[in-house]
Amino acid sequence: MALKDLFRKKSIQKIVQQGGDGEHGGLQKVLTVRDLTFFGIAAIIGGGTFSAIGNACFSGGPGVTLLYVICAIACGFTAMCYAEFASRVPVSGSAYTYAYVSFGELFAWIIGWALIMEYSIGNIYIAFSWSGYFTNLLEAVNIHLPEWLTINHHAAHEAFLANKPGEGLSAWQTAPMIGSLKVIFDLPAVVINLLITYLVYRGTKESKNFSNAMVYVKLLIILLIIVVGAFYIDIENWTPFMPHGFGGVMAGVSAVFFAYIGFDAVSTLAEESKNPQRDLPKGMIYSLVICTVLYIILALVLTGMVSYELLGVSDPLAEIFKLKGVKWMLYIVSVAAVVAMTSVMLVFQLGQPRIWMTMSRDGLMPEKFSKIHPKYKTPGFATIITGIVVGLPIFFTDENFVLDFTSIGTLFAFVLVCGGVLMLSPQSAEEMAERQTRGKFRIPYINSKYIFPILLVLSTVIVHYAFPDFFSNSFDFSGDSNALTANISMDIFFLFCIVMAVLAFLKNLSLIPLLGLVSCCYLLTGMALSNWKWFGLWLLIGLVIYFLYSRNNSKLNTTAEIAE
Repeated sequence: MALKDLFRKKSIQKIVQQGGDGEHGGLQKVLTVRDLTFFGIAAIIGGGTFSAIGNACFSGGPGVTLLYVICAIACGFTAMCYAEFASRVPVSGSAYTYAYVSFGELFAWIIGWALIMEYSIGNIYIAFSWSGYFTNLLEAVNIHLPEWLTINHHAAHEAFLANKPGEGLSAWQTAPMIGSLKVIFDLPAVVINLLITYLVYRGTKESKNFSNAMVYVKLLIILLIIVVGAFYIDIENWTPFMPHGFGGVMAGVSAVFFAYIGFDAVSTLAEESKNPQRDLPKGMIYSLVICTVLYIILALVLTGMVSYELLGVSDPLAEIFKLKGVKWMLYIVSVAAVVAMTSVMLVFQLGQPRIWMTMSRDGLMPEKFSKIHPKYKTPGFATIITGIVVGLPIFFTDENFVLDFTSIGTLFAFVLVCGGVLMLSPQSAEEMAERQTRGKFRIPYINSKYIFPILLVLSTVIVHYAFPDFFSNSFDFSGDSNALTANISMDIFFLFCIVMAVLAFLKNLSLIPLLGLVSCCYLLTGMALSNWKWFGLWLLIGLVIYFLYSRNNSKLNTTAEIAE
């Protein structure tokens, strides 16, 4: 097989025929714009809202609201790129499918493999977080689970080795034994995974109704938190607005970006949308705008109620009301957290099987993954495997380990989607007019020939004068491993921006996807060395599977399916 075969592309016409025309997919088309918007909100408002927002406020103070706007803009550019793809390639598969038609098969496999980190592995972290809030709710009504049923085995063992007092050490000391093995596992996390898997297996319509109900509940509770919190705001807490300068604001980029993870999951539901080419783009963009507004208001309320120095905790929304003595709100916050994280798990558990289903159609995974349940009209086998992939690691890993995987896999997908739009073949004036007539989304073309190079120069000048040591520090290779990784990443980013400025001038690239690509690449520079190590290992495993199985079984071995 020639090297060029690794980059063979799937034709848009063939992909649409396989699943996007409403006749060959086999899934039920039941989702409207409202449903898709609610799925987006369900995916976005979760762990990032009830935990990560505290660390972001602790790092940047009230000025973190600026970072939410910056990340929303970056995600907004990316959402428009997803929307462009969803309009032109209205099938399940998300970034995997989009990479297949723009970059080719090898990159499609890599991104499909990376998305497992966002959906399946990300759900492990959400399951652990859900368990913590749910256990607190049970405690509030005097229901006490044994400690060895509320913590994962790895965390308990680590607490025992460190002789650290608390739940972990107590669980290790009191756990029953099976032979020489201590029985310690997070029962609520296991149970919620089983329930979500069953619900998703039964059908999209049932999942839709459940998700919409949960979105209504958590939006009402978040609005209640904002309204009640507003009465306790002391504007003196907003001074200084950026206590650690803009550098402190940007230090919270990982926590803030984590809050936006999930809006792209809407694109996996293309084949169950009534009008995907019109509704998917609206659903993604509407959900992103709504959540951004809520995040900004919520950050202002948190930093207004108490000093930002008190918000570096895992449950900031509960902490602020505890500090203010509003005890009745603690129970409501816990209910909101349980509802929010349940809806996140639901959307992610919907997304992963549909990506595997699409990969299976292309021959890159076994045929069984693309089988549609005859009664429930869902990818039944793929849904069960997703439940197993999420459920088994709950018994032997912990939340800190799986969290390292999630953000980098998502950002990698965003980079390829934005880059993929730049590589799509331009449409004729007639095709673009036809899309507009039918209400299909398209990214407005803005020539970046001069705009992007000018923006790059202006940005460099502003950064140089605002942060005089920024560029000199980026070439300092004498720090620890994480600092060295950050500096190398930043240097590569500078070089990448220069290359893209040259390409923008020579190729007249479209400005919006170009800005999305650059924004996401910048966020990647914030990833620690451990993130890159785990991502590299995961990628290596995926490449081994591709070359041993997927490449040989690809349906593109039949040249009739290859894009011209």
